[in-house]
Amino acid sequence: MTELACTPGQTAGPFFGIAFSYPGGNELIDDGYPGAVRLHGTVYDGAGAGVPDALLELWQADGTGRIPRQAGSLRRRGAPLSEFTGFGRAATDAHGRYRFTTVAPGSVDGRAPFFAITVFARGLLHRLFTRAYLPSADVDADRVLARVEPRRRATLLCVDENDSGRVGYRFDIHLQGPCETAFLAYRDDMR
Repeated sequence: MTELACTPGQTAGPFFGIAFSYPGGNELIDDGYPGAVRLHGTVYDGAGAGVPDALLELWQADGTGRIPRQAGSLRRRGAPLSEFTGFGRAATDAHGRYRFTTVAPGSVDGRAPFFAITVFARGLLHRLFTRAYLPSADVDADRVLARVEPRRRATLLCVDENDSGRVGYRFDIHLQGPCETAFLAYRDDMR
């Protein structure tokens, strides 16, 4: 049997406007839900310009640290929190900005709470993985953060931003350059 060579994950594009995004994809919970938080930021290229056609996927635990197993990520408008899926997609706007409406993740197995983010963008042959840790994260206690060079750990921490009494977190993503976000490579034994 002949083994086929691997090909890049994306060879041309972007195709993110076709079938990747959907209405309400960035709203993991309803905006009016008590305890709703906003996670937002900008995706920057190596020259410091916003990336206008990136797509971000967000995966997270719920507020108690439970990893959701609920089906129906595409049909959740107005759904109760008991149907929280922990998954969302957001496309960047013309200036590279994105936003999610969700809940603050709880700690899973004693680890620092975080949002898992996947970045798709033009020029990337494969998606990038990163984490956005809550600002109060214990960087020394988390096994992933502890493996990141101390000078780069700040690129994985959200910034508190409260707007009109609403809890919010800012998490900017720099694809390259001097402020490059720390990206993760997953192995089966490190999940």
